[in-house]
Amino acid sequence: LSSCTSAAEKEMGGAVKREKRYRAHQGFGDHHGGVTAAHTYFYADEAKCDQHMETFLHCIDASSGSSDDGFSAIKLTALARPQFLVRFSEVLVKWRRFFHQMAAEQGQAGWAVLDTKLELEKLQEALANFGIASKAESQQWFTGTRRTCLSAPSTVDLLDWNSLFDSRIKLSRPLLIPNRKTGQLEPLLSHFSEEEELQMKRVLQRMDILAKRAMEKGVRLMVDAEQSYFQPAISHLTVETQRRFNKSQPIIYNTYQCYLKEAYNNVTGDVERSRREGWHFGTKLVRGAYMEQERERAAQMGYEDPINPTYEKTNEMYHRCLDYILEEIKHSRKASVMVASHNEDTVKFTLRRMMELGIHPSDKKVCFGQLLGMCDQIPFPLGQAGFPVYKYVPYGPVNEVLPYLSRRAQENRGFMQRANRERDLLWKEVKRRLLTGNLFS
Repeated sequence: LSSCTSAAEKEMGGAVKREKRYRAHQGFGDHHGGVTAAHTYFYADEAKCDQHMETFLHCIDASSGSSDDGFSAIKLTALARPQFLVRFSEVLVKWRRFFHQMAAEQGQAGWAVLDTKLELEKLQEALANFGIASKAESQQWFTGTRRTCLSAPSTVDLLDWNSLFDSRIKLSRPLLIPNRKTGQLEPLLSHFSEEEELQMKRVLQRMDILAKRAMEKGVRLMVDAEQSYFQPAISHLTVETQRRFNKSQPIIYNTYQCYLKEAYNNVTGDVERSRREGWHFGTKLVRGAYMEQERERAAQMGYEDPINPTYEKTNEMYHRCLDYILEEIKHSRKASVMVASHNEDTVKFTLRRMMELGIHPSDKKVCFGQLLGMCDQIPFPLGQAGFPVYKYVPYGPVNEVLPYLSRRAQENRGFMQRANRERDLLWKEVKRRLLTGNLFS
């Protein structure tokens, strides 16, 4: 587990108190003995991350050479030490949780994320009462050179709060937040070592290099979603890259997993941030690829299952997030979405809503994506009707790609059960081509 332990934890001799969800677990790093769980890159050194970056650069070049308006997918666990992403995720989650705790004390428990707004004066009083900052100190947080573009002069919403976090982590004094169980103040960032700060800079530098190559080659970069204990950091770093590269068009796409209970809040929050800052929101919507692994890990380690309880709830979440983005496309034209789904009902839902909202396929604001060789009865008619359609092409050594494909087949049992229907459709198409003399088109 040496590569799964942060530098600060080693310095502290294991004295750092970690939340269960963000602790390393030996059983979920094993890829031997029939384990089919999703791959996590093991960190060797920074040179290995640079090698992965070079591989991604080749992928971008290949995508550019094979089609117009192509995509290339990257995984951030290949570009940064996974344990750094876990540590950073824990910090981000604690900071946001503190916001919601204060919102609950102001009578806003359970409110929608974008509706939750703290009264600035009460917030300053709370920070003073906790001993975090005097009223004069906290006043400086929201004024002058550190002003956080408040959504309203007298209120602070979650986006303002996150912006405050971004500015404060650059200061030498660590942020303190109260532990509600002990009543004691705990430093939020004091366990970030200099090496971990360097890792933050390095991963952003690698993403910068990839984004610039993508822009040069006319390729869009999709940052894959990964396990929930990595995802807050991955999304944060992706949005930071979107802010810089999506000013005139969507180059960087973030991925949202709709089997997560917090998916809608994540989507709406990032869309609102793109509105305020004026950049293009680009996203890929998926149901999610790590359900069994996530649930087993939560059960074994004793934290709340982050996954929606049923497939039907996940469907509802997918369509809710998708509908929100389609509405944004209609009203602002500064959003784009890849509907990455093998589900025919989801594709039909998308087509119906596009028609109702007046979004034309030629606008290229909505595209569809499936895995190569799976559910071809969906993308072929879409392509013939003028919709942008993409096939996700995994490649690599057989011993690495086959486990990936077998896991995808397991996750998509529903469409595998429809194989007979797909076979009948293919046979019908073969007969049509033979009868019309158009065998190859």
